[in-house]
Amino acid sequence: MNRKNKLEEKTILITGACGFIGASLVMDLLCCIEGVHIVGIDNMNDYYDVKIKEWRLEKIEQIAHKHTEASWHFINGSIADKVIIKEVFENFEFDIVVNLAAQAGVRYSISNPDAYIESNLIGFYNILEACRHSYDNGSKGIEHLVYASSSSVYGSNKKIPYSIDDKVDNPVSLYAATKKSNELMAHAYSKLYNIPSTGLRFFTVYGPAGRPDMAYFGFTNKLLKGETIQIFNYGNCKRDFTYVDDIVEGVKRVMQAPPEKKNGEDGLPIPPYRVYNIGNNQPENLLDFVTILQEELTRAEVLPIDYNFESHKELVAMQPGDVTVTYADTTPLERDFGFKPSTSLREGLRRFAEWYKEFYQV
Repeated sequence: MNRKNKLEEKTILITGACGFIGASLVMDLLCCIEGVHIVGIDNMNDYYDVKIKEWRLEKIEQIAHKHTEASWHFINGSIADKVIIKEVFENFEFDIVVNLAAQAGVRYSISNPDAYIESNLIGFYNILEACRHSYDNGSKGIEHLVYASSSSVYGSNKKIPYSIDDKVDNPVSLYAATKKSNELMAHAYSKLYNIPSTGLRFFTVYGPAGRPDMAYFGFTNKLLKGETIQIFNYGNCKRDFTYVDDIVEGVKRVMQAPPEKKNGEDGLPIPPYRVYNIGNNQPENLLDFVTILQEELTRAEVLPIDYNFESHKELVAMQPGDVTVTYADTTPLERDFGFKPSTSLREGLRRFAEWYKEFYQV
């Protein structure tokens, strides 16, 4: 079992702090962990509606104002800006770094590849370099680097469920290739500089205040406008939908358990490096998912009870870069942390529908 490093009184850097997972993690830590000091960085880019990021930031500020025993410091900037990252690490002595800043989305990587190279490769390299130099001049340096990977690294793998022991050398999108690169870069830095690092392969994260480019959010927007929603691969897709609170709980547990630093027989460090899947371990059929979403949108009065869903659905072929199924083998996560996501799809989509009604004042 991993040794535990409690989060109380720790100074933690969270990149992508106004992103979907980042903001949820920040809010949870400020609410629940006594004396935690959080520095958040986010470039507030307009990949999707900035109002959602601003709403998340406002919620964080409200919580920070209430929980005065914890502290919150926000930096509006990009991790791809080396000067900013250098300054942040000079001004704060971090115990834990959680890198969630990334250009997300498979489809966007086809039309805007530059954004992925900048954020996911150059940005992550800047974080690794800063972690490396946190040990300079005898400083204690960071205890743990936790970073977001993605289920997309499994690419065209046929074996189901996806296991962390599978080979992941067949990315089918640039996004997936950058995430696999993050794992390789982290491994190299763990080996060379003995930096404890853990990569987390997230599986289709959803929930309130999520990303509008995700299917459930996009479907809702379109249905509300009376547009047709396209269901890819004629509905023969399965996704391991994971509710955001379950992701946050998993991240918090992992943060507290850095891989142990050990030397091998050659006297050199064995890389203190690990990767885990965080998914629901229960893939849902896309058509069932759409049915539950419809029911919950009707229940929350986002859509009228007599809405004709059938006339607004179109079954279409597969998109480039997409895969037919995502399914996480979460055995290692359960073994090491006694944790398994448990929020049902209906419960998660209900909370999303209620948030959507309030946020957009439908």
